[in-house]
Amino acid sequence: MRVLFLTLACIIVFSKFSFGQCCAGGSGSPVAGGTSQGVLLKNQLELNTNFQFIKSDKFFTGSKTDTAKYFDEFRSSYQYFRFAYGVTPEFTMSVETGNYFLKEETGLYNDPSRTYRSKGFGDLIIFPRYKVFNYCTGRTTNEITLGLGYKIPIGKYNDSTGRVEPFSGTTYYITNPQAVQMTSGAQDVIFYAFLFRGYTEKNFRVFANLMYVKKGWNPLGEKMGDYASVGIFAGKTFFKHLGTTLQLRGEWVDKMRLNENILMYAYPNYDSEATGYRKVFVTPQLNYSINNFTLYAFSEIPVYQYVTKTQVGTKYQFMAGLSYKLIAFKSKSKKGSEGEYYCPMHPEIKSVVKTNCHKCGMDLIKDENK
Repeated sequence: MRVLFLTLACIIVFSKFSFGQCCAGGSGSPVAGGTSQGVLLKNQLELNTNFQFIKSDKFFTGSKTDTAKYFDEFRSSYQYFRFAYGVTPEFTMSVETGNYFLKEETGLYNDPSRTYRSKGFGDLIIFPRYKVFNYCTGRTTNEITLGLGYKIPIGKYNDSTGRVEPFSGTTYYITNPQAVQMTSGAQDVIFYAFLFRGYTEKNFRVFANLMYVKKGWNPLGEKMGDYASVGIFAGKTFFKHLGTTLQLRGEWVDKMRLNENILMYAYPNYDSEATGYRKVFVTPQLNYSINNFTLYAFSEIPVYQYVTKTQVGTKYQFMAGLSYKLIAFKSKSKKGSEGEYYCPMHPEIKSVVKTNCHKCGMDLIKDENK
């Protein structure tokens, strides 16, 4: 169950790559399913997918709501995928990506000439993580995991919309707002830390994650603002299968920057000063686990928003998904040797390979009677 909660938490972390740039504080997430990630068991395989929906027509200036609008509404729908594998008990490697079914910015007064939409794949994330500390007292489990990820853009970042000049009939093209691009077009580096403390007897856990994303420059001379977040979680399991988690998270995004030496023509039709924000969210979550499957859902509730210049803020943000885990490969063993490793705190937890207990994290020891 501990691993399931780590997975659920991770789903939230990467959903926070929703960089609200260019008047789009509620823009979609290029990786919306990472969780407060610890590590998987050795030879454990995780397949994870979830659907994220975002919609907002609420604008802010500073921390105050504003009736002035640049467009009517922003919305996105996004499907996230993660493939992760426990290489060793301490090291897990994951590959993550996602597809936008729709990213749309509806023009003011539903003006079709100022409505932008797109769809397609976004980014590819290579995300290794390593457990640097693990200590179990029998009553508590403590863990620290560090990660260093790399984001590779595979989607479009320079989509344009054609406009017909009414007098000459000439078609000219305007770069679409960053809010509806599939990716920033830059290669980014992700720094990540995860801290976990579980109380075995009470079936209660608290954990935290910290993330910093160093954004790179794209070929158009644009640099999305760097991203930082801190999340604190508390979770408890009921009736063996039903889990609840409450998250308090703060996030910060720096202003977008433009390289005027590169942008000699087709200067973007968006205001880079109307980028960057600070936000605080409360996120209630539910998950239900049965066998190797976990269903989860949560909704983010903004309790504080501050934007630089007028931008659309967060209003509706919902995510639901499914995670599946299994031991992909088992070590060859002689007949009768199955389950030769067991947890001294939870003897019912057995394995044919030397790994750690998914309940308390303690290393399994060999049964000398086998």
